[in-house]
Amino acid sequence: MPHSSKHELAALSKLFSPGVLRQLGASGRSAQVSRLLVLSGISHRLSSTNTLGDAFDLAFTSLKGVGNRDDYVYRAALTQKIALGRHSLRTATVLNELRAGKSKADLVILNGTATAYEIKSERDSLSRLEGQLADYRSVFASTCVVTSPMQADQVLSLVPEDVGVLVLSSRFRLQILREAIDSPDRIQPLQLLSTLRVDEALQVLELLEVEFESVPNTQRWSTLQEIFINLDPASVHKASVQVLKVSRSQTHMASVLQQLPATLRASVLAAKLPLKAQQNVVKAVSQPLEAVLSWSEEQRVSPVL
Repeated sequence: MPHSSKHELAALSKLFSPGVLRQLGASGRSAQVSRLLVLSGISHRLSSTNTLGDAFDLAFTSLKGVGNRDDYVYRAALTQKIALGRHSLRTATVLNELRAGKSKADLVILNGTATAYEIKSERDSLSRLEGQLADYRSVFASTCVVTSPMQADQVLSLVPEDVGVLVLSSRFRLQILREAIDSPDRIQPLQLLSTLRVDEALQVLELLEVEFESVPNTQRWSTLQEIFINLDPASVHKASVQVLKVSRSQTHMASVLQQLPATLRASVLAAKLPLKAQQNVVKAVSQPLEAVLSWSEEQRVSPVL
């Protein structure tokens, strides 16, 4: 496999970013996708009869080589092997960049519990890890760190005993070094509240049969805080998982994801595309590379209105 330069790696990473996927979904074509295929060198390694889907697959193959692997490679592994492998969108919900305290969990999977995954690729520093895990452990019953073989020993020495540690091997396999311990009684209800919308928080209280008296909208959040701080951690965690699995369900995306290259599914989930945009991406990935590379030229010659 050809060695990728720093600039080519940057283009490869950008290709899978949610922003680029949103552009592609907006109209079914994207000048930026066309340019990134050229900048990354992918367009020179395929024939004109290959499709955009083939280009994404080749780009991912280049990215997932040890040493090149960025956040997206790890996110794709978690999505493919756990969220859509061990589970499915009919039984689990995948949330990207979910706020917890002062941090954002890279990926959270909701099934019978809530598990937060913090990605530490070989490109990442571990300097913030302890603070991030403290935030996640206050909101989610189960927490895991996913890292590279080179950083595994250091991660194991840094994280609390109840935090799971997974390693993404050179063969793109997730290996469990330490199982996460599910501890819903450890979470802090007030911290969990900060991840919920007001309507979701009210549904949680309804499940717990906790009365919420009618107050002006300006007082709703402060009243919720007063209630949540006194709730039982395990009970509020269980109810919140039930509510979020429904309110943020992705069941409707299951059939669309099946029509996309596996390498692209994590990006489409993260991009939170509306249905029409999802359909545009499905159509786009079947387009021949020759047509895809013309998209940047089309933009260049389009008249200014």
